[in-house]
Amino acid sequence: MQELQREVPRISLNVVSNENSEYVNLSGYNKNCYLLFAAEYDEDCHYGTQVIKSIGCMDAFDCYESQYCYEVVDAEKCHSVLFSQNISSCSDSMFLFDCRGCSNCILCSNMRNKNNCIRNRQMSSEAFSAEKKRITDAIASGKLQSYLEEFDAMKRQCSHRAADIVNCENFTGDYLKNSQNLHVCFDVSYGQDCSFVYTGFQVKDLADVCHTTEAELGYDSLSLGYGSYNTAFTHGSWSAKNLLYCDIIQSGSDMTGCVCMKPGKYCILNKQYTKEEYEKLVPKIIELMQSTGEWGEFFPVTLSPFAYNETNAQLYYPLLKKEVSDRNWRWQAPEDRMQNIEKTIKASEVPQNIADVPDDILNWAITCKETGRPFRIIKQELEFYRTTNLPIPHLHPDERHRRRMALRNPRKLWPRTCGKCGKEIQTTYSPERPEAVYCEECYLKEVY
Repeated sequence: MQELQREVPRISLNVVSNENSEYVNLSGYNKNCYLLFAAEYDEDCHYGTQVIKSIGCMDAFDCYESQYCYEVVDAEKCHSVLFSQNISSCSDSMFLFDCRGCSNCILCSNMRNKNNCIRNRQMSSEAFSAEKKRITDAIASGKLQSYLEEFDAMKRQCSHRAADIVNCENFTGDYLKNSQNLHVCFDVSYGQDCSFVYTGFQVKDLADVCHTTEAELGYDSLSLGYGSYNTAFTHGSWSAKNLLYCDIIQSGSDMTGCVCMKPGKYCILNKQYTKEEYEKLVPKIIELMQSTGEWGEFFPVTLSPFAYNETNAQLYYPLLKKEVSDRNWRWQAPEDRMQNIEKTIKASEVPQNIADVPDDILNWAITCKETGRPFRIIKQELEFYRTTNLPIPHLHPDERHRRRMALRNPRKLWPRTCGKCGKEIQTTYSPERPEAVYCEECYLKEVY
């Protein structure tokens, strides 16, 4: 397999049916999008991961069926919401945490079906409008960081749900929606009969699978989607079925040990066989792999075409360069190439007020204040900041993504007791964390 990986040309991007979306990957059916990953059915969205069926959203993670949202994490069916986390059916708001059905709210947490609220205090429409204008003017003049710090403190002090579960039955895990019979699963929507599935949408009968959409009957695999069926120990199966130990297969079936084929049938190590030959050879391959101890295990890290720190593994299970090297895994320092750049400017030197930012910033390289890496602003992005009266970001898109990921709890369950009734619960909040974490019953009493 490793020899074959080195010989067979690899597809540059794993994409399906995108329009005017040259810089997206592991994504399909997007239009006018930029730097989206694991995203489907979006339009005019930029800088996001796991953005699904959304329009005009930017700098988002795990954003579903939403419109014109910015810097949101775990948002569903929201419209025009900024700097918020764990929100559903909210609109025209900013700095929300764990809110549902709220509109025209600012710096609020644990609220349900409210409007015209600031810091969890009900206000008249006139008073709210006046205070909102004061806050937005302050943000425009350079006070965004102070509001982000207030928002962060608010999140630490409010009530926290043991697990973010919506309309599920018979489950363990977190961030689960409209699913049943899930065992230790995270970020799964419309799932059924799955175990150890991380990030799934409309999936059934999967175990040990990460990043999957519309897949069924899969085991120990990565990136299954769009009709993938009966797949094991495989990376990248889209609209394919009956695969064993394959790497990037689109619209194929009945393959073993194949790399980057589209389409194909009855193939082993990219070689064509008859149906009869294939069915005789595969059991022999399995028997050989059993004797070597390879059968039943996913590909080793050493077969990855990417360095450890280039993958999502570094976000969920971060390691230092030395720790990676000690395991004999690859590490790749980022290489930033600047093309068609008129000048380079430090992020701190960019005008705070978006009204003072010139059009030719599109031709500048801005140096990230945290990493020192250069990044640029695209035209659609500049138009968004001007429309919303928000400042130009001071951080590289990769650093912004890393910080959004850091807002979420790890994919690990701990035993803990409810902070209200003392009942034993399982949660992604480790016991030493200071937040008040409640069981479902106490949490619902708290927010309703």
